[in-house]
Amino acid sequence: QVQLVESGGGLVQAGGSLRLSCAASGRTLRSSAMGWFRQAPGKEREFVAAVSWSGGIIYYVDSVKGRFTISRDNAKNTVYLQMNSLKAEDTAVYYCAASYRSALDPQGYNYWGQGTQVTVSS
Repeated sequence: QVQLVESGGGLVQAGGSLRLSCAASGRTLRSSAMGWFRQAPGKEREFVAAVSWSGGIIYYVDSVKGRFTISRDNAKNTVYLQMNSLKAEDTAVYYCAASYRSALDPQGYNYWGQGTQVTVSS
């Protein structure tokens, strides 16, 4: 089993920045892809960003391209999501997840954190 714990969420004004972290423990993350998802009230969960084990494959949903950056530190079993130029529509609960399938397949993520709230005030 993999345990994932997110941190770094909070309240920020539009245009501001936040950095989310996701620390993993338990089963090794070797060969795993890591992703960030978000879910806003009344909306479906959205696949926001992902990074392969090597970092060679990176995905962003169009709405965050140029503003969000995903990265991982395999030595620390941690993945990050740097979020800049935040907008009110980025408000959601953000979840990190792990997959032992393709980083680009949102259906393959089967280990989940508990989520962290990000609220962007306009």
